[in-house]
Amino acid sequence: MPSFDILSEANLMEVDNAVNQTRKELTNRFDFKDAKWELGWDRVKLSLSAESEYRLGALREVLLDKLAKRGVSLKSLDQKSVEIAPMGGARQEIGLVMGIETEKAKPIVQAIRETKLKVQAQIMDKKVRVTGKSRDDLQAAIAAVRAKDFGLALSFGNYRD
Repeated sequence: MPSFDILSEANLMEVDNAVNQTRKELTNRFDFKDAKWELGWDRVKLSLSAESEYRLGALREVLLDKLAKRGVSLKSLDQKSVEIAPMGGARQEIGLVMGIETEKAKPIVQAIRETKLKVQAQIMDKKVRVTGKSRDDLQAAIAAVRAKDFGLALSFGNYRD
């Protein structure tokens, strides 16, 4: 039976490229010449730190701009709150959303069922698998999911005939 998967994953290569571009730009920017800042990336989360909250905001803005230009959806980022240190420094962690959690997958499955198409949607691990007998029904299910906003950066893959 034909099937496809609904995923929510960021392209790690594009995130890596955006981090490298951000580092390169900040080393050349005049307002960051003698400033202490750090941008860490460990394939799960981004950690930003700067000597002031203002510099941290500028660092975050440049990073988000580079991510958006590289095609990484900002919905796939989980921004934590800014932590202010007693000496004036500031830190922030930005996590990457990898996979669809069960409580966020349920509305997607419900939306597919409400279309009354002859397809079955089921939650598997951190993705939603949709199966059906007709490719046209699967394409209609993709269009129905794209039409709604679930607050996630959704992608469709693993299409099988």
